[in-house]
Amino acid sequence: MGAPDVAEPWFDRTRVVPFSPATVGSYAQVHALQQELLAERIAGGPDTLLIGEHERVVTLGRATPSPPPVLPIPVVAIERGGQATWHGPGQLVAYPIVSLADLELGVRDYLRALETALLATLGAFGLEGARRDGATGAWVGERKVASIGVAVRRHVTWHGIALNVAPDLADFALISPCGFAPTVMTSMAELLGAAPPIDRVTDVLLLELVKALCLAPPIREPPRRPR
Repeated sequence: MGAPDVAEPWFDRTRVVPFSPATVGSYAQVHALQQELLAERIAGGPDTLLIGEHERVVTLGRATPSPPPVLPIPVVAIERGGQATWHGPGQLVAYPIVSLADLELGVRDYLRALETALLATLGAFGLEGARRDGATGAWVGERKVASIGVAVRRHVTWHGIALNVAPDLADFALISPCGFAPTVMTSMAELLGAAPPIDRVTDVLLLELVKALCLAPPIREPPRRPR
């Protein structure tokens, strides 16, 4: 008999951790999980892609000029760049927790890589997306379909991207998303005339993020709650 197969070490894989309100909980709990995964990566742990959908929430980036009036959903001030945005069901959110030092990327190159992954994902569903100078994210014509807002601690990234697959676009009227009029926001469902399966979009986005960031092959883990 030959020698038994030996599994490749865990650090040769990119960890994929899913989340949802049902499995992890509120935005605050997902934020706490991000912080745990960030601390693990800073300490030498694996690159991680935290991916899923949030409950309805508005988050305020560091560039938000002033807080919105009282809203009917939670409002959370966070560490990422950018202004106010909305998260909720039907929007696919991905938080790459990766070392820019190991990837030999500056922040600007990292943002471009995130845009590349988003544009490739849109392309896989027949949508021609584009970049826009001074407005990081993904655009189709004059409409914005995905937003980017990141933070970096000790050369490790957190926060990330939000791709509108099939959310309730009316919720964007609660704020000025990323400083734009709410009507600028669109979704894959609106652009295509029908909502693509979010599980399929998740699979494509994961592969495009791994490709654009030159990460190790992804391996999915079960959902986990913050400690």
